[in-house]
Amino acid sequence: MQQEIRTAGPLLDENGNLCQKGYAKSLVLSYDRSAIKAGGLRIKEWDYYYIGNADFGVALTIDDNAYMGLDSVSFLNFKEGWEVTKSPMQILTKGKKHLPASSAVGDVESKGKGYALSFRHTAEGRHLSFFMEDFKDHKKISGEIDLLCPADDTMVIATPFAKDGYFYYNQKINCMLASGEVFLGDERYVFNKEDAMGLLDWGRGVWTYKNTWYWGSASGYVGDHRFGFNIGYGFGDTSAASENMLFYDGKAHKLSQVTFNIPVKDGKEDYMSPWTFTSDDGRFEMDFVPVMDRASNTDFVVLGSDQHQVFGKFTGEAVLDDGTVIEIRDFMGFAEKVMNKW
Repeated sequence: MQQEIRTAGPLLDENGNLCQKGYAKSLVLSYDRSAIKAGGLRIKEWDYYYIGNADFGVALTIDDNAYMGLDSVSFLNFKEGWEVTKSPMQILTKGKKHLPASSAVGDVESKGKGYALSFRHTAEGRHLSFFMEDFKDHKKISGEIDLLCPADDTMVIATPFAKDGYFYYNQKINCMLASGEVFLGDERYVFNKEDAMGLLDWGRGVWTYKNTWYWGSASGYVGDHRFGFNIGYGFGDTSAASENMLFYDGKAHKLSQVTFNIPVKDGKEDYMSPWTFTSDDGRFEMDFVPVMDRASNTDFVVLGSDQHQVFGKFTGEAVLDDGTVIEIRDFMGFAEKVMNKW
């Protein structure tokens, strides 16, 4: 079942549970942090941007997990085979970052010793700016990036967890045209709208303590057409709808279930060997050749995170709602598996 939410209204009822479950193509339901009834330290809110082309990419995060906050900058050089991530943390932020209740309005800024990030709305989309001292080999990184945001369909999902008052409200905006530049020391990296695109992962919710999720995304051109996809599972109870969706020239095409087939070697997942992706409706069948694993593993006994965000190239077929087959080859994107105790 793929239940589409079409009626506007509040996200949460008087008990802090979802009024409607399922997917939408825009933020039909209104998020209100004050309507949450669960414990305040379980609230998790973030804005995550990824901007990339075939050669390099940047990921920027402003995150408020209530008991801690996190600001993150990643730079990935696929051509040279290296990446750097720096993620300063803050204790007991508890909503002090004032992340907005909608992705459509409200600017987001965060700063600390030796760094700052800013995500601002513009007339045509978003302007992202950032800097961080001592990023790589004692070199500073800085950037100014503009994202052109057409009036496209997006992936929105309202997902409950098994526990009352726990939910995940999420929007993914794919295929935003990106232009701008990043400086790392004396090196200059340029994003052009002809070959670079941006993604926004906008998340608000109340999460259970222990989770494992799978997420994949890609945006680019197929011929002269903008094409992208969002795939994933593990984000709560997705029986009402999955978050799997294709985007073609700004229009969404809903998929059913997609499975990540991560290879196993010597009893462990081998993230840098080729993966496959299969679907129960036959509309998303892909091979995936990894080029980089942005991996991190932290374990503070009570809190911990084991993350593998693997960037690589997708080759295969995706089928639109009308049966049109989109063939892609060496299409740059990422797929990840994340296990959290948070």
